[in-house]
This record gives sequence, C-alpha cells and structure tokens, in this order.
Amino acid sequence: MSHVVVVGGGFGGMAAALRARAKGHRVTVIDRCPRLGGRAQVFERGGFKHDAGPTVLTAPFLFEELFELFGQSLHERVKLVPLKPWYRFEFDDGEHFDYGGTLEDTLAEIRRIHPPDVDGYHRLLEHSRKLYDIGFTKLSDRPFHSMGFMFAQVPHLARLGAWRTVWQMVCRYLESDYLRQAFSIQPLLVGGNPFDTTSIYGLIHFLEQAHGVHFAMGGTGALVDAIETLMVEQDIEIRLNTTVTSMSLADGAISTVQVQDAQGSTEVLKADWVVSNTDPAHLYKDLLPSQGVNWLAKVKSDRWRKSMGLFVLFFGTKRQYPDVAHHTIWMGPRYEGLLNDIFNRKVLADDFSIYLHRPTATDASFAPAGGDSFYALVPVPNLQANIDWQTKGPELAARVIHALGQRTLPGLSEQIVDQFFMTPVDFQDRYLSPDGAGFSVSPIFTQSAWFRFHNRGEGPKNLFLVGAGTHPGAGLPGVVSSAKVFERLLPMAT
Repeated sequence: MSHVVVVGGGFGGMAAALRARAKGHRVTVIDRCPRLGGRAQVFERGGFKHDAGPTVLTAPFLFEELFELFGQSLHERVKLVPLKPWYRFEFDDGEHFDYGGTLEDTLAEIRRIHPPDVDGYHRLLEHSRKLYDIGFTKLSDRPFHSMGFMFAQVPHLARLGAWRTVWQMVCRYLESDYLRQAFSIQPLLVGGNPFDTTSIYGLIHFLEQAHGVHFAMGGTGALVDAIETLMVEQDIEIRLNTTVTSMSLADGAISTVQVQDAQGSTEVLKADWVVSNTDPAHLYKDLLPSQGVNWLAKVKSDRWRKSMGLFVLFFGTKRQYPDVAHHTIWMGPRYEGLLNDIFNRKVLADDFSIYLHRPTATDASFAPAGGDSFYALVPVPNLQANIDWQTKGPELAARVIHALGQRTLPGLSEQIVDQFFMTPVDFQDRYLSPDGAGFSVSPIFTQSAWFRFHNRGEGPKNLFLVGAGTHPGAGLPGVVSSAKVFERLLPMAT
C-alpha cells in the first residue's frame, strides 16, 4: 500500500490525512506539538482553559464532509452552537455595533448607526455573494497550477473588481466610518491588511451570512479531538512531539523524510507521497535540498510578503463579565494609520486594536465557577520589525490590561489571574513560522490563486502543499479547502 506522509497536523494536515486515507493510502501524520491542531493548541492552567488558535468557526459543512467520508457524523461527536452576535465592535468613542445573528439583526444595527447604509449593505452583500460564487464555490477547491487556468478566471475576477482592495470595495457601498471599519476588518482574520488585500476576500461576508458563525462546545480543541479520534479509527498513524528535519530526493521525488523526536532520537521514514502542512517558505528553504526546488518557489520563499505577527495575551478573571460578548473587536483610536504601522512601517505603535475572546460567554467549562476565561489578540508587526519582545512583551501586556480595564472589563487589574502571553517569537519557535508570521504569506492580489504557493509541489513530483500559505489561503475554510485541492491531485492508492 502506498504511504502518504503528512508533515504538520494543523487543520489542513488533518483534513489531508483523512482524504488520503479515504483514497486507500496508508497515512502517517507528524507534528512537533504535543497535540494535533497546529496553532489550535489548548492551554490549561489554574482551572482555566484557553484555545490558543482559531476560535471563529464558519462553513461547518467542510468539517462535516470529513466525517461523511467514512459514514460518520460530526454532530454526533461535537456540539456546534450558533453565536449571536457573531462579533461586537467597540469603538474608541463609546459607539458599538453588534454584527450577526439574523440578517434583520444586522440591518437593525445598521439602521441605528446610519440608516442610509441599509440599502448599501444589501448591495454589499449581493456583491459578496457574487464573489462567493466564484471565489469559494467554484475555485476554492480547484488547483491553480496552470497559468492558462488562471487567465481563464481573469474575466470573472475583473468583472467583480478583484483588483480593488477590501477597503475600496466596502467604501463603494457604505458611508458610515464605523460600518466601513466593521465590514472591512475580515482580512485580518486571514493575515491581511484591508487596505491592500484583494477584494476577493470580501466573500467572507456572504460566507458568514450563508452558514453563520459557530462555536464548538469544549472549544476548537474539542473539534480537534473529534477529528483525531476519527483519524485513529481509520488507522492513521499520528506522531506528536516529532519534528521533520529534512527530506531526501531520488529521481526527482522525495524518497525519505527524516524526523527527530523530543528526546533527540532520529528516524528515516520512506514516503511515496508527501503532504506539507508547514509554512511553504520553511519547507522550500529549510527542509528540501536546494537543487530539488524550482526557481519560482525559491523566489516566493525569499520575496513574498508575509502576514503580520500576533501578540496573544491569555488570562482568567476571578469575577464574571456577563455583558461582554463571546467575540469583541475592540477598536483603537486609529484604523488606517495603525494598520500602516503594522504592515508597512513595521513599528510597534503606542495604540492598538484587540480581538477579545470570551468563551465562557457560551461555555462555562472554560473557567472555574464564578470566573471568566479570555484571550486578547493584538495584531503586531512580524519579526522583520526587529522588536525586542523580551522587553516589549510584558510592556504590551500591561498596556492591554490597562486599556481593557478602562473600557470593556472594569477593574481588570484587580480581577486578573493566570496571565501569560505569546509573541511572534513563539510563533517562529513553536510552529517554525518564518519571521513569526501569524498567517504565512499575505493575501494580496499578487500572492493569491496562481501566484500563491502551489498545491502541487514546486519541485519534487510527489510533493503536495496544504494550509495557510497555499491556495486558497488562510483561515479555517481556506486551509480545510486546500485539502480538497490535494484530494483532486492525489491518485488512488496502489
């Protein structure tokens, strides 16, 4: 039976492993973390639980498909709860905007803030539907290896104004600056700056409206556990706390994969097919021999713009904050200027915006009785900024705590317990993410579709790529869809 080795056990890697197994291959998954999930690790300290990675679950049908491959049901193993609102936006001047629930819920909030934008939002949502029909329904699971295939899509993309940025797209339909910010921020969920990310990512609006925003009871970690159980049931071998250190080539293909466990012991695994769910730049620069990588992959690895970095502060509180939503987007005093500092100037500004996650709004098991669990995620420059995070990490944590205590979590400094944080240095060290980027390469137009790292390896003939750095892109729907592209390319087992 042919052997598929999957390097990296994030959502893209897990989905690829299941799809390869469904095609009859023997599958081994290797991951350097103590549990599957990639960046979706789970931290448990002092009675508090924290999902460390993605917490926004959209397009649940993509996960349902993985279980249906084997005649199983996702919903018999994980309880998904629709959220209302999906996000609460809190602005610096005290205004707020609750987004999501039903369409009428959203329209009522738009009407409260700026009535003329109700019609504009209808038109924005219709444009988003058209983007979704092309960018997600028709193209998200299609390989973009052929320039001819790419050119065939140009008329569709041009008709939809794909050259525009997300910010430009939103401004064509909405007048209120509050709403322009709220409806342009989605690219940050996949590592992009709304002011230079292609408006193709405007499809996220319709994706959310069509399928809702959900939370898995027990957290994203519970979803990972359910997928892992399915993998074990299907005889997929899982090796954790194990790092792939190099790959060997023979006759233009990867012949073996070298691994090292946490104790330093090494082993060589033979592979018929290799699926990389690690960052493509790390794959091509650090794992493969240079002569086995084509020139285009080398150029992309060296020159492609990377996403921003992430600073994530985890903490619990001794009291509960029942008025705080499950997802809060805490907007700072600046928008475009702050994003320019993060993505272009690469400086750590004095101000910031925060994505605040309070899972205890939905699932009380995340904290001891009477307490709340939180994480506060702050977009920051990646490691190309040369920031001394040993010094700046504690300073930024203190500033975030003070700011939240002033506006959203009163008295936080007296209530906070079990505080710790991650910086871009941790993303580089723990996940081997070049420059500590939070979402691999940035989703600008010239780094999307054919221009992105290809799902069929750009070098060895038996190499495939899944995950955030390849087509269709970052975010849970993107990385799980990348495994569907891989499935189209992988032959049935021999």
